[in-house]
Amino acid sequence: MMPSLKERLDQAGIAVSEDEGEPALETPWFVRALQAFSGWLAALFLLGFIAMGAVFVLDTSVVAAMLGLVMITGAFALLRGTKGDFVEHLALAASLAGQLLVAWAIAALLEGSTVGLWWSLVVLQAALALVMPSLTHRTFSAFAASLALYLALMEGISLPSLAGGLVLFSLSVLWLNEFRLPAYMRQLQALGYGLLLGLLAIQVTGYHGQSLLTGRYYQVTGLGWLEPWVGDALGMLALLLLLRYVFQRHAGAIASSVRLAAFGAVAVLMLLSLQAHGLSHGAVVVVLGFAIGNRLVMGFGGLLLLLSISNYYYWLEATLLTKAMTLFALGVVLLTIRWVMRRGWRAGEAEGAGQ
Repeated sequence: MMPSLKERLDQAGIAVSEDEGEPALETPWFVRALQAFSGWLAALFLLGFIAMGAVFVLDTSVVAAMLGLVMITGAFALLRGTKGDFVEHLALAASLAGQLLVAWAIAALLEGSTVGLWWSLVVLQAALALVMPSLTHRTFSAFAASLALYLALMEGISLPSLAGGLVLFSLSVLWLNEFRLPAYMRQLQALGYGLLLGLLAIQVTGYHGQSLLTGRYYQVTGLGWLEPWVGDALGMLALLLLLRYVFQRHAGAIASSVRLAAFGAVAVLMLLSLQAHGLSHGAVVVVLGFAIGNRLVMGFGGLLLLLSISNYYYWLEATLLTKAMTLFALGVVLLTIRWVMRRGWRAGEAEGAGQ
């Protein structure tokens, strides 16, 4: 007689409660969308009413900063107290208005120092991403912090690719540790998605070679001679970290030949990245999605790869023959990795089963 499902779960060490109760019904997506729209609409009317009576605060930076901090604190208290899509988006809109007032006050105090403004916004958005009790707010703050970091490094030391590399390395560490902190798993995922959106925006903006907000082409100064190889170097470092994680997680299922092929592919990809910058970032996100079993992350990686390939295709400093050879080599490398992984993984599983 075959054991029941409950007995098999008990043997596997998974506890099953006898009285599960009825599952909670989830709110339909269109109802949630309507609640979110209602929250933003209510917030716009409320903020417009406040702006009509408090427009004078823009003349004094200290008063503007205090009002902005009060609005951010009120949004935090609102998110801590009541749950729901309406309240969440209402608080998010109020928080954004408060952040704009704080940014206005910082810009007035710094008297035109845009680099100091961007670094201040990096600190502000990073703090909000860590403390705000809202997944939507955390995602937005992580996204905004990524863009502020990009602008600060671009206008400060002419290293915009360093921002992409740092964001890529940070999101790799976050996603690889999401299951190690189960109590904070959803918060880590929200931060990870925000950093992914930030990396995508940085890549799109970097391919145009201009500032995200000002539209001015940046000038190479200071450490600008490291551009764009510093971002590719951080991407390859993140890729090596991911391979180490995959090899440790599936130690008995990966043959030694697959390990050698993987490190060989990293070396070839590093050489290709010297010609087609940005390939390493897309490859890292694809491998990251494969390592954690997240298809959405893999989709982001595929989109980053397509962006880097299309940007390289329209790069005027390389001939069509050089582009064709580079893209051909990239296609051969990717197909070889797929074939070796499929064959080597199965061989490793068979070897581990036979022992």
